[in-house]
Amino acid sequence: MATEAVVKSDDTTIGAIHSIYTGGMVDGPGIRTVIFLSGCSLRCLYCHNPDTWFSIRGNKKTVAEVLEEVLKYRSYYKFSGGGITISGGEPADQPFFLKELLLACRENSIHTVLDTSGFATEDIAEEILPYVDLLMLDFKAFDPLLYKKLTKSNVKRPKLTLSAAKRINIPTWIRFVLVPGLTDDPNDLRQMAAFFKQHENIEKIDVLPFHKHGEHKWDELEYEYQLHHTLPPTPEQILQVQQIFDIYPCNVI
Repeated sequence: MATEAVVKSDDTTIGAIHSIYTGGMVDGPGIRTVIFLSGCSLRCLYCHNPDTWFSIRGNKKTVAEVLEEVLKYRSYYKFSGGGITISGGEPADQPFFLKELLLACRENSIHTVLDTSGFATEDIAEEILPYVDLLMLDFKAFDPLLYKKLTKSNVKRPKLTLSAAKRINIPTWIRFVLVPGLTDDPNDLRQMAAFFKQHENIEKIDVLPFHKHGEHKWDELEYEYQLHHTLPPTPEQILQVQQIFDIYPCNVI
């Protein structure tokens, strides 16, 4: 029988949910339930979840319905120091649902991680981030032109989100995807590292090697995939990036 939720926020708010994964071990501390939201305004060249781009394809669920699923595993969170991770897609593109889900989790003492590429505006970031226990920020590049090439979006999103997290002192883990020939420019990485040094709320950096796991999804969806011939980085290439980010603990996941 599902644990009864103690929801004081608006539990009728509806979100577009792609999927819910239980037993996550690499999406924050402890054992986690990962909520993948549908809809994303970015178009990252190396996205491994292009099936989450459009919210219209998501399953419509209320906050209460999602929370009911989350609370089934409360004992695992308590035992392992885990909780839920909200990912996507881009959860920041559903700000109203995101805030209500975060509020409901806080009211039920569930630890929250937000895995995001950043908020569209500073006002929205500062309204939502206080309800986040841990921010995992996907920082793809520092140079505006490179970021635009990679994502078809604006690098202001991760920059303003990180700055907002600093102002309200939200613990932050940086996630960086190393794509040979795309995100490995040493000058850009050094600028990024210098920017990170200004944010004492950053606890660590996770270096995520580019992989081919989502390539088949692009083909199935008949999207143009430009990285068929791009190989994952070598251990030596990963080490070079870690050395640039050596002011933080660096994990390869």
